[in-house]
This record gives sequence, C-alpha cells and structure tokens, in this order.
Amino acid sequence: MDKFVTLNKQDLNDFIVKLSRSQPVMAPVARGCKSFVFESVDSAKAIALHYIPTILPPKKYFFPQRETLLTYNKTTPAWDPVLESRKMAIFGVHTCDLAGIQCLNMVMSASPQDNNYNARKEGITIIGLECNNYCDEYASCNVMDNHLPNGGYDLFFTELPDAFMVHVNSNAGERIVNDIGFFSAATPKHTQQLEEMRARKREIFKPEVKAGHKQLRGIFAGAFDSRQWDRIGERCVACGNCTNVCPTCYCFDVRDEINLDFNTGTRGRVWDSCQNEEFAQVAGGENFRKQRGQRQRHRYMRKFNYPVERFSRYFCTGCGRCSRACMAKINLKETIDALAEEKR
Repeated sequence: MDKFVTLNKQDLNDFIVKLSRSQPVMAPVARGCKSFVFESVDSAKAIALHYIPTILPPKKYFFPQRETLLTYNKTTPAWDPVLESRKMAIFGVHTCDLAGIQCLNMVMSASPQDNNYNARKEGITIIGLECNNYCDEYASCNVMDNHLPNGGYDLFFTELPDAFMVHVNSNAGERIVNDIGFFSAATPKHTQQLEEMRARKREIFKPEVKAGHKQLRGIFAGAFDSRQWDRIGERCVACGNCTNVCPTCYCFDVRDEINLDFNTGTRGRVWDSCQNEEFAQVAGGENFRKQRGQRQRHRYMRKFNYPVERFSRYFCTGCGRCSRACMAKINLKETIDALAEEKR
C-alpha cells in the first residue's frame, strides 16, 4: 500500500479526540526538563510533537516491565496461560523507535515464538511521527540508517508548513483514515513540500561517528579483545539504565509467586539486564561475565555484531537513550569512535 493523505494542523486535536473514543491512545507527553514519556491522552493538547526520545520506548506496551504468564492451582492441578493484550493506538512514534519495534518483532516471531508478545502486538496500531531535525547531541540515527521512515507503522505523519502529510501503510491505517474523516487527498504542493523537507534532512543528518553504517559490523567483530572494554568497565556502575531504556533489549527473568494458601499462585516475567552482576552467574557461583567491562562488551556486541549474524540487521536504533541515561556518562558514539580508531 502506498497512499498519501493530508491532515490540516488545526484538525489534529479533533483527530486524537475521535481516535481516543474508539481505543486508548498513547502519545509522548512532557514530564519535566527534557523528559518525555508515552502515556494515555484523549486530546492533542498534552502531546509533545517535538520531543527527544522518551525515557522508556514504546516497547513497554509490547513487552511490559512486569507481565503475568500463567496462573496455577496445585489442588486441581491446573496451569492456565494468561495472554494480556488490549487494543490501543500509539501516536507519535519516531523512526528510531519504529526500528526498535521491528527488531523486537523479528526476535519474538523467531522460533520459539513469544505468544504473549505477538498477541499484544496484534492489538496495537502504530502511528509514526517524523523528526524534521535532530533530537539532540546523543542521537546517531543517520549512521544507523533510521533517520528516514522505513516501514513498521500503520500511519506515518510528517509535519509540513500548514498540514501533516500522512502515509497510509496498512489496512488498519486506511480504516482509521476512512472512519475518522478529517483527511484529504495529498496535493502536488504537499508532495513538493515533503520532497523539499527530505532533501533538507539529507543535508542536516550526517554520519555521527568515524565509521560508516556498513563498517560497524567489522569494527565490533574484531573488537572482542579491545582495551576499550576495560576502560569502560572502570567507569560503569552496573546500574542497568542502558538496557532498561533500550528499545531492542528483551532479556527477562521468570518468577513464581505463591499465594498464602500455598496452593495457588502466578508465574510472571520481569525485565532483566545483562549489566547485572548475577545475570551470567550459574550454579556453583561461576560467573561468565563477572567484570563490568565484559558485560558492557556483551551489550555492545548484542547491538552491532551478534544480531547481524542471525537477523542481518543492527539492533542499535540510534535513539541515544543509553547515553542519556548513563550515570557514568558512557557515550555510545564515543565508544564507536574509540573502537574505530583502534581498527585503523
């Protein structure tokens, strides 16, 4: 499907209001200085159209921080799977987060499939929003090739001088356009404005590191014994912030909780982090990544090396969240530059 329509800027509020009557709408909302979160809205008045990546990515709606997998009763005995899903629309998803969702879709659809994730995904409508300018100095979306839209959405909004150009990319998106009714056919004028804006973006968005997109895999594939990991490990405080805010991290722990009757309970999963010291610890106390530098190396390899072997794509989206959230000020772009210099 390749269809473009427009929405006048003054109609955005009515669009969100009407959409929220049919399903919950999540959108970026300002929360303090340079802090934004995705949360429920019922109008466009609270939505931040120009925002740096939210504290947590929209991943939290596809793969919640805490999730019940099943309930059990030992007296029956019965084990009942739980599929928690609900219909919703997520508005204002940047291209870096669209890429993150695409990565998770690939992982959770690979064998063995994650039924909970996939059931939840089916109920979510994704409405993207283009960044016309850089978010901030932490972004590296150009070198990750995520500064322009590359699918993964039902509708995609691009802000033009007097309207939003909207790409309709799925049947679900077309149903929204037809049901809500505020949209008009795109005109040659709007098409030209879109082309001019994208041409300007190609001038603004430049490679942010000392390596090209295709070079990154080779740099990390040959960096296992780099001295940079020890240097990073000396700074890292193992807080796990980098993995908690990452749009493509999906590690989790499974926990059983029994009720006070000692017969019934639940099994659930919670987010886990490869930066936690006990993450790679096995029975007998052996830890395969005891040093913080080893755990940081593993994190980077899981973005730039290992997934290329399995999925033929990087699992870094260039959103910059890990660098913004790092308590030790470890910067992804600085790490890539240091490894690129070693490679020369």
